[in-house]
Amino acid sequence: MARNFPPDLVQTQREWTRTYEALARAPFRTVLRRRLQLLSCRIAIHPYWDAGTGRSAAARTELRHQARTEESQERRTA
Repeated sequence: MARNFPPDLVQTQREWTRTYEALARAPFRTVLRRRLQLLSCRIAIHPYWDAGTGRSAAARTELRHQARTEESQERRTA
């Protein structure tokens, strides 16, 4: 069953993925680590998770997948 994640949650996950990839290319960047922590907190405390949908690992995986799909579609159209 596909979930309907709020656009701001998906956008935050996309930013998290971009930050993680940047940190992988340039390790030991404190600013990137801090950004990653901030984005992780925003994802974890988003009101979506309190709406009775649960915080399952499957839901987080689906969120990451949806964010990656949107990111790759955007790259193809750019």
